[in-house]
Amino acid sequence: MSADSIDWRNSRIVSAVKLHRSPVRRKTGLFLAEGANSVEAALDTGRVEELFFSEKAAGREHALVAGAAAQGVRTTLVTDRAAEMLGETVTPPGLVAVCRQVDVPLREVLDASPRMLAVPVEIADPGNAGTLIRVADAVGADGVVLAGDSVDPHNGKCVRACAGSLFHVPVARSRDIDATLDALEAAGIAILATTAKGEVDLDDADEILSGPVAWLFGNEAHGLDKAIAARATHRVRIPIHGRAESLNLAAAAAICLYSSARVQNAK
Repeated sequence: MSADSIDWRNSRIVSAVKLHRSPVRRKTGLFLAEGANSVEAALDTGRVEELFFSEKAAGREHALVAGAAAQGVRTTLVTDRAAEMLGETVTPPGLVAVCRQVDVPLREVLDASPRMLAVPVEIADPGNAGTLIRVADAVGADGVVLAGDSVDPHNGKCVRACAGSLFHVPVARSRDIDATLDALEAAGIAILATTAKGEVDLDDADEILSGPVAWLFGNEAHGLDKAIAARATHRVRIPIHGRAESLNLAAAAAICLYSSARVQNAK
């Protein structure tokens, strides 16, 4: 390892490692993005404060590191031990960026006149949250609103599951579920609750999907609360033609969001 590399005892490394903890992220407004996909997306949106990289990562991602330096981002070579501490995966990629957090106020999302939103309610698993954000990005959704007591989108597992999409699609956090639904209604957006006993079959919902919609997806363990589902403009069921009892959150979200994208892109 180069003599110019810094080790895990360096104060900047120590401060960055603390960003694995949610209270520190809340206090500082910073978080870590690990791996080439996330780092590249973060650099593209100008959110990187500092980029740490190992010697091996410098060899693999030379253009990425050089591009960051060219943007004026502080780039720091670290020891393998420091890279391990900065990373959260079994085999750390040795490329970690300290970034400014990405979430925006709900009002900002609504002021952009969105046509399609994903609104997971009290989503708890960071991997599911990241996958949902990635799907929303892929279908061209206008935003993701994490409603209620939801997982922190800057959680390391969530950021990795996003594969860079966290920096592409607006993400809002809105803890008050009723206030969130009120704001969606006031913006003229149809609220669609996904439920096994919905009165509308997804295959028959094209007319509904042609206008602005916000899809509500329930908690992984408990689904969507009945009172919340009752407030929706429509309750939509995904037809299951086989013997599976239900679909998991990420699969249901992908099906519903792609159905919306198909209808809206056909206009």
